[in-house]
Amino acid sequence: MDYKDYIKWERMPTTWCPGCAIGTIFKQTAFALADLGLPAEELTVVSGIGCSGRAAGYFNVDSVHATHGRAIPVAEGIKRANPRLKVIVFSGDGDLVGIGGNHLLHAGRRDIDLAVICVNNGIYGMTGGQMAPTTPAGEKTLTSPHGSAYAPLNIQGIITSNRRHWFARASTFHVAHLQRVIREAVERPGFAFVEVMAFCIENFGRRLGFKSGHEMLTTLKTGYKLRPGTEGLLGDGELGVVKHDS
Repeated sequence: MDYKDYIKWERMPTTWCPGCAIGTIFKQTAFALADLGLPAEELTVVSGIGCSGRAAGYFNVDSVHATHGRAIPVAEGIKRANPRLKVIVFSGDGDLVGIGGNHLLHAGRRDIDLAVICVNNGIYGMTGGQMAPTTPAGEKTLTSPHGSAYAPLNIQGIITSNRRHWFARASTFHVAHLQRVIREAVERPGFAFVEVMAFCIENFGRRLGFKSGHEMLTTLKTGYKLRPGTEGLLGDGELGVVKHDS
């Protein structure tokens, strides 16, 4: 299958803002699915609420747009009902680790066979730009006009606290790495989590002084570097894979 076969072209253009990072992640996911050659009838995509949650309606496969924070338990229910399906969760940081944080903890603990793609733009973008659990300390948002007083949630720490784990960090600039880790996450049996460092220009970036999505993309280029190997945790500014399969 070609990557175009996984996209509902009749629904284009998307509702995502010009310069939004989500479209890049969506397209690289379609590329990864095409590389794997997964038949559409053997694949399901689940999203939650938020800008990233719109992706469920653009994939040309059976998909579910779940309620806020419930993408992972809905995906788990689908997987348990039909274990033959490859189930992918595509949603945002607010939905997956904020509103749905408790579900993330236990799906990872149970090592449910899901591939989770988390668009981490550090903000609740769709609802106006409120501070999220992933907002970097000191960053100004609608609800932290003087800068966030809190450190961002350590998603890597949550996933890797389980003895058997698979965690990848990617960015929307490093697209070759992004496509590779999505492909690996989908192939892997068990719970696989891909944190994609992304950006929201309209409800976050402009408050920080960025003039365009391209400017924000450039910060990912300079702020993150690929780390070879899978030993040890990823440091700040590192992209790569951390796994333990025993």
